Amino acid sequence: MQKSKKVLLLGHFGVGKTSLIRRFVSDSFSDAYKVTIGVHITKKVVDLPSGTNLSMILWDLEGTDELHLIRNAYLMGTHGVIFVFDVTRPATFQNIQRDLDIIKEKVKKAPVLIVGNKMDLVDPADVKRLLDENDIDSDYLTSAKTGDEVNEAFLEMASQLDA
Repeated sequence: MQKSKKVLLLGHFGVGKTSLIRRFVSDSFSDAYKVTIGVHITKKVVDLPSGTNLSMILWDLEGTDELHLIRNAYLMGTHGVIFVFDVTRPATFQNIQRDLDIIKEKVKKAPVLIVGNKMDLVDPADVKRLLDENDIDSDYLTSAKTGDEVNEAFLEMASQLDA
């Protein structure tokens, strides 16, 4: 069976949304930073254990510190959200509950995964302590650069969308 589902990647500027998509879709990484303007749409088909071929339509939205300003047109028809923060920049997750509340209000029925990116740049123990101090429950801690946990995060979203 073939299904198609729209997945938004949201988060602040420079957290690695584009790099995560690039790693997942083409298994590549670039250190060259390019700002996403508006939205960039990519597709990847994944074969799920259920026998479903899920076409994930990945919407890479420009980073913003003000999630409430995202155009409603970008949000329409969303089936899932991956919220990305940068483990090296506390400003990208210090207000995470407010950001998640905004997402859940705008995209009511979509599952939301929380992904901390750039684990290759930090000591995992420091990140664990920082997340505990800020009461943040991250679903995945990834590195777009090394590929650690990237496929797992996207495949978890795919599995949730197949349910």
